Amino acid sequence: MTQPTLLYCHCAHAKVVPDATKQAVLAALAASGRPFEAVADLCELSARKDPTVTRLVNRPGVQLIACHRRAVEWLVKAAGSELPKDVVVHNMRESTADKILTDCGLSTPARAEEPAP
Repeated sequence: MTQPTLLYCHCAHAKVVPDATKQAVLAALAASGRPFEAVADLCELSARKDPTVTRLVNRPGVQLIACHRRAVEWLVKAAGSELPKDVVVHNMRESTADKILTDCGLSTPARAEEPAP
């Protein structure tokens, strides 16, 4: 089975996601060695109707790390597309970095450094 495509939104303009959560998730993604895509702000891309939004959310098996699913659905719609039903959205506004990383099959940087038993 192939790994899901991970898409990370840094929510750069809306100060609604805790900085500690964003930094921990981003650091773990970078340390994981798994390919991922990061965008500075999905809201901004949507407002510009950037076709990148459609391209990113329509990848097979995509998991989006951003905010509320309903917000992401509206952002994708505003960009001129629909969010596929099978897209998994991890909410950094309400979940901890540890939970998001676990749900994505990753570990936190602290755990990644621990020696294997």
